[in-house]
Amino acid sequence: MIDTKKALQALSQNLAQVMFGKEEALNLSMIALLGRGHLLIEDVPGVGKTFLARGLAQSIGGEFKRLQCTPDLLPGDITGVSIFDQRTHTFEFMRGPVFCNVLLADEINRAPPRAQSALLECMGEHQVTVDGHTHRLPPVYMVIATQNPLEFQGTYALPEAQLDRFFMRIKLGYPDTAAELKMIASQQHGHPLDRVGPVIELEELESLQRAVEDVRVSDDVASYALTIVQATRNHPGLSLGASPRATLALLRAAQAFALIRGEDFITPRHIKQIARPVLSHRVIARSGTNAAQAADTLIGEILGSVSIPV
Repeated sequence: MIDTKKALQALSQNLAQVMFGKEEALNLSMIALLGRGHLLIEDVPGVGKTFLARGLAQSIGGEFKRLQCTPDLLPGDITGVSIFDQRTHTFEFMRGPVFCNVLLADEINRAPPRAQSALLECMGEHQVTVDGHTHRLPPVYMVIATQNPLEFQGTYALPEAQLDRFFMRIKLGYPDTAAELKMIASQQHGHPLDRVGPVIELEELESLQRAVEDVRVSDDVASYALTIVQATRNHPGLSLGASPRATLALLRAAQAFALIRGEDFITPRHIKQIARPVLSHRVIARSGTNAAQAADTLIGEILGSVSIPV
């Protein structure tokens, strides 16, 4: 039987070799992984979004594939295509890059809407349907998408339906002085990713994901989470509130958070600490020059207004 505490500690330490001074971002990434969710990393270029995705895949011994999103990307470039074999006179399905354990969709907002929509079934149902045939994805499957919020030319905003399928959205930000000095020193003789190996197996990760489901959720805490989500639907500053999928994601994220902290039940504190990255990308602010920042601020107001159950 897997030692949960030891496995999670090893995973955290392994990721820390790649990302310096980003403990919160690493914890949130682990929460998304344990919660069987997908991750959207929105930040400026060069802060380590790709390194985090590759480090996560290498730490679990999973197959990693990178999809560079461009304006000419087609759905078949993502899911795969059926090719006619002249020798057998049959169509053979050639699998696309989605058939892996960790898929990095780099600069996802550069892909056109048709290509973006090809990921919806993959992310929501862990399967691909091509030419009427359904192909299952691996049991451990995670999409990590990145986008640069400062670029607008040649980009396509992600539709609400796709944003809602991301378990959470995180930002990395610039490292502080001490962390950047460590980063410089770590790359004097090779890259840290070259020294990152698997610390848990895929089967062990599946066990950890099942352990998340066993973390107890009381009725009072579930009602507290639901009240927060419902408050987003009635807030005058929001034109779109969070969906029922957001309620489920919020509770699952809190379960994963509790497991990482070595606890076997969730509390309102877990819900409150994890709510912003889970909810902020699922709501739309009515006004404001920076919609993402406005949504995050309004989520904070809601968390402060909803009474915490005793």
